[in-house]
Amino acid sequence: MERFLKDIKSKSPKLPKLLFLFFLMLNASQFFSQNYATDITIPPSQGYRCRAEVINGDTIPVFDLGAVEVVTNFIFKTPKQYVLWSRVKRDVKITYPYAIIAAAKLKEYDRILNKMPNEQLRKAYLRSCEKDLRKEFENVLKELTIEQGKVLMKLIDRESGKTAYDIVKEMRGTFQAVMWQTLASLFGNTMKHQYDAATNDVMIENAVKLVESGQF
Repeated sequence: MERFLKDIKSKSPKLPKLLFLFFLMLNASQFFSQNYATDITIPPSQGYRCRAEVINGDTIPVFDLGAVEVVTNFIFKTPKQYVLWSRVKRDVKITYPYAIIAAAKLKEYDRILNKMPNEQLRKAYLRSCEKDLRKEFENVLKELTIEQGKVLMKLIDRESGKTAYDIVKEMRGTFQAVMWQTLASLFGNTMKHQYDAATNDVMIENAVKLVESGQF
């Protein structure tokens, strides 16, 4: 095209400048449309495509980085501590998926219960919820060890904000909750334990972060 325009200009000196500029602009538009019109959904063949911000007249590329969890490794003074940490990691990996599912169900139950107009409907719905939970988790829970059961209760509290005592009280009533709490206390346990990621349950918290990040 460029050679064609030069030939026209040389052979037609009387060609109006306006017509010549028109052809020149047409040629330029075709060049830029072929080289710079790109589909942003297609990755570039070279380099990276990213967002940009103009700061003080300068165009700065902006990249969004994913979150990175930094977990401090434990310093084990005795082999017994290392064995304990290994068991906690194993128990968390087994029970954490069930805690997430149970917490999601509990939140859904609460959302529906808050819309019910009377106590009779609430009780009937709670009986249905209990059957649903039994059907989904009863066989799985029977296979857990006592320690894994403790970890599961803590993780459910972590995800839902409700202790095991609170859940039994809502589902079965105060009498049942007190009875099961008394039974648990006879074996040195408690259903009222609140999750404490900073101190008492720091090992569980670190194990959860490892599982969430895919490091374990």
